Amino acid sequence: MNISVFCGSSSPKNEAYAAAARELGRRIAEGGHTLLYGGSNLGLMGEVSGAALAGDGRVVGVIPTLFSEAVIRSQPVTELVRVSTMAERKEYLIAHSDAFVALPGGIGTLDEVSEVMVANQLQHLGKPMVLLNLDGFYDPFLVQLRVMHDAGFVRKGAETALHTVASVDELFRFLAADAAEIS
Repeated sequence: MNISVFCGSSSPKNEAYAAAARELGRRIAEGGHTLLYGGSNLGLMGEVSGAALAGDGRVVGVIPTLFSEAVIRSQPVTELVRVSTMAERKEYLIAHSDAFVALPGGIGTLDEVSEVMVANQLQHLGKPMVLLNLDGFYDPFLVQLRVMHDAGFVRKGAETALHTVASVDELFRFLAADAAEIS
């Protein structure tokens, strides 16, 4: 399974987020899955990719050429995909992934989550978008989605393409059940 992970490229104040990122990377590698991500070795991105690489996992970094050549070449990955823009990065990840996981992150992470939700709604991808809701990090976002739904701006059924889990263990149980349901 190709799993895209969206997360912050900054170091979090909460060490539990970094620990979960490392556990996620390790479990992706142990399961024989491929990690696809934004290509950075900083913050949570570096934690998840570093753990996957340490476990001999396959790690595909997708990085826009707007970053300097030195930054691009410094990324430890098993495969580096260069794209022109951030939008192309999202398109690549959506096209090449079977599932999407969001660790805590910032505006870029919310942008990626929203992009997958829209693609699932408009293109009927049927690919799960899972929020790893550590310590309730995504609770305010989920409340906002309910507000938008209640106001008539989010279609009924759109929420079924978005899943929340509270731990990496729960995430892999969900992914295993989802994969079994598809096959």
